[in-house]
Amino acid sequence: MKKRACCLVLIAVLACGSIRMDAVAGTELPPDVAAFAERRGLCDHYRGEDPYDEERAAFLRENMERYCTGTDAELARLKKKYSGNKPVMDILNGYEEDIEPDSTSPGE
Repeated sequence: MKKRACCLVLIAVLACGSIRMDAVAGTELPPDVAAFAERRGLCDHYRGEDPYDEERAAFLRENMERYCTGTDAELARLKKKYSGNKPVMDILNGYEEDIEPDSTSPGE
């Protein structure tokens, strides 16, 4: 079950384009960067979804709060930590820097 969940998360991250494959090729990501990429991939996925009714809007808000909250600060921290690591910076520079708090309202 864990293996299936991990595969689904990886598919979601890759499907939403959060990790640029050309930047990742041949690069083993540090664990904190990999964890950020997974979380931010889910965040970006939910940010891009359509809140077509109240129930869906509530679902999206809940998931954006879960996956997006704190990612602006985490991205800044990772960029500072890995500023001398070009392959990692190439990946981190692919993310929007300021997605909070506006992204917590679906449909904006």
